[in-house]
Amino acid sequence: MALKDYSDEFRADAVALYESAPGATYKGIAADLGVSRGSLREWVLRARKRDGVPAAPARRGPRGPLPTGADAASAARIRELEDRVRALEASERKLATERDILRKAAKYFAGETNW
Repeated sequence: MALKDYSDEFRADAVALYESAPGATYKGIAADLGVSRGSLREWVLRARKRDGVPAAPARRGPRGPLPTGADAASAARIRELEDRVRALEASERKLATERDILRKAAKYFAGETNW
């Protein structure tokens, strides 16, 4: 297989796309971008090392002890809504990153056409 040389900007965009999607996998994002899983993983690890972020970020647990009684139902509903908001914000970040990548690609390809 031929080695491809990706620009630093493309690599940064790929890392941003991966980081913006909390449930994303290297394999899924790499397939979307047309790069190898190993390359994407290496770019993410290098970016994290450069930024001083741990290689495997810690997962957040519950915010505190669960209330008992009547408050348990409302606390569960609040936690459910907070999870939903977190998922929607992550989805919004992913879509914004994808949009930016597509805009840059459109500008690039529009500049190449010399009809």
